[in-house]
Amino acid sequence: MRIGLFATCLGDTLFPDAVKATAVLLARLGHEVVFPPEQTCCGQMHVNTGYQREPVPLVRNFAEQFGDPSLDAVVMPSGSCAGSVRHQHEIVAARYGDAALRARVAAVKAKTYELSELLVDVLGVTDVGAYFPHRVTYHPTCHSLRMLRVGDKPLRLLRAVEAIDLAELPEADTCCGFGGTFALKNAGTSAAMLRDKTDAVRSTGADVCTAGDSSCLMHIGGGLSRIEAGTRTLHLAQILASTRTAPHPLPQPEATR
Repeated sequence: MRIGLFATCLGDTLFPDAVKATAVLLARLGHEVVFPPEQTCCGQMHVNTGYQREPVPLVRNFAEQFGDPSLDAVVMPSGSCAGSVRHQHEIVAARYGDAALRARVAAVKAKTYELSELLVDVLGVTDVGAYFPHRVTYHPTCHSLRMLRVGDKPLRLLRAVEAIDLAELPEADTCCGFGGTFALKNAGTSAAMLRDKTDAVRSTGADVCTAGDSSCLMHIGGGLSRIEAGTRTLHLAQILASTRTAPHPLPQPEATR
């Protein structure tokens, strides 16, 4: 397949290794990965904060960059951005766009996937040939779980990883408390939710907490560092891209601030 890769804002600025791992993984599976160079933000942060008219140029650009009919699919290492493209873009286009934009948005939506969806539902694989000999626990992010309904697809992929020790996360479907600007506007509530999540992660004894969204991992990773848990955070794509011949090194715990 010819697959368009969307980096996302956080991937581009803070977590490029997760984006690179997605490309490496898909190429290893025999697919052509295309990176449209003019891609920008998907506009999720604007819509989530109540500014629905402002992201029209961003939605239009996304549809233009990834609307190439030669692309069989569009993938992103982010459940929240995939959710934005699949749900919010239609709302923005319907309210503030023209007929051409609505048509382009619908066409791109139909072929846009979060990474685990693409692997399991479209490419039909769960064993991607990964090797990761560490104890890992998985946090299902809210957008992937509730908006995209990816279900157990990430866990099916992780269970097939050679040498992994997969530990079940208590109350896994509980939000970590990030929620983008929610963590700023409701800092006390966010911090309390984060404490519950980091306590659950620490109880597993995992070396690594993984998820499909770098934003949630950023939040959880910060909380783990402050309690000196010793547990690292790593995107799902990085674990799946790790092999015996090219193993992903276990990241060092973040320095306590």
